[in-house]
Amino acid sequence: MRFPFFIARRYLFSRKSFNIINIISGISVTGITIGTMALVVVLSVFNGFESLIVSLYKSYNPDLKITAIRGKTFLPETVQMDSIKNLKGVFYLTEVLEDNALMKFNNRQHLITMKGVYSDYGKAKGLDTLILDGRFILGDKENPFAVVGAGAAYHTGLYLGRYIRPFEIYVPSRTARVAGLSFDRAFNRKEIFPGGIISLHQDFDTKYVLVPLDFARDLFEYENEVTALEIDLKDNTEIDRIQEKIQAIAGKDFEVKNRFQQQELLYRIMRSEKWAIFLILTFILIVASFNMVGSLTMLIIDKKKDVAVLNSMGAPNKMIRKIFILEGMMIAFIGAVAGLSLGFLLCLAQQEFGLLRLGSNDGSFIVQNYPVEMQWTDFMFVFITVNVIGFLAALIPVRRISKKIIDIRLQ
Repeated sequence: MRFPFFIARRYLFSRKSFNIINIISGISVTGITIGTMALVVVLSVFNGFESLIVSLYKSYNPDLKITAIRGKTFLPETVQMDSIKNLKGVFYLTEVLEDNALMKFNNRQHLITMKGVYSDYGKAKGLDTLILDGRFILGDKENPFAVVGAGAAYHTGLYLGRYIRPFEIYVPSRTARVAGLSFDRAFNRKEIFPGGIISLHQDFDTKYVLVPLDFARDLFEYENEVTALEIDLKDNTEIDRIQEKIQAIAGKDFEVKNRFQQQELLYRIMRSEKWAIFLILTFILIVASFNMVGSLTMLIIDKKKDVAVLNSMGAPNKMIRKIFILEGMMIAFIGAVAGLSLGFLLCLAQQEFGLLRLGSNDGSFIVQNYPVEMQWTDFMFVFITVNVIGFLAALIPVRRISKKIIDIRLQ
């Protein structure tokens, strides 16, 4: 192995008879370098966006969520809440009741998702730090307050001025018969004062209004039912392990979802886009590797006398083929290492200095710069992919051309 590698290294760095071979070899390395760098940068940007979305939803979506497989609501005592609370790693467990409703203020209407929670919900979830106006206050059944998403407040014209006015919430009555009823009798209606306006992300802001749990139960005509149990875990807790334990406690009639499963469609789309772009760039890298095919083809022709000498000295055909395969792999290896290094430096510069911006500084974006997160698994995967492409590209000229040259004898 040392002798073929030594010859391949000499062929790679030595001056050829035709200068065009050196130029094509340089173009091959440059093409692989740029392609590798692009793969690293794109994967890191997608990782950054994924982490950004996870962080946005982390403030609202629980680590684990228990819902009924059949039906919309269930009684919380059927899930053995005490057993779940006593599990090691469980930080916070709460009951929630949410459903669609109509919000009305100043004759302006907006469809919302009203979510009933306990008064400690904001502090436990860290939502009290995201208040734009007012306070995160829910009150109680006698004195209820609502925390309204900024988008819902905008669509209805709701604001917190010197004199706070209540807004109305309408939900369809579950018990009244619709036939022959007027609008007022077909819908349950309640007024509630806004305690604060909150901003988390667009999906949350335009949809959610948080109210006391008792207020929601009264309006939806439930007694003790909930639509879900939300569980937040302590730091460094193995989510998969505790998810299995909670699923065993809850039983087969309930489903325990982690944060990714709660937003399964969103994360599937993001990962599908990530690997679709990876495949596209890999295809471009394959096209770029044809430069290496041309470079090796010309090198084999240029070194046919050397091949004849080696063959006459007893070098087997397999060894001669291995020389040119190793040279192709060295070109791919150098391009891969250079591309990974440049990609790393470019991502690092983006993290530190924000070279590429998403938009202006008007605050219309959640982050001003493209988010980047480097993962060693991506680097390893790209490195393996590039070297596999290099190996396959090297086989083409070696298998097709070397057969014609490898039997040449010195005359």
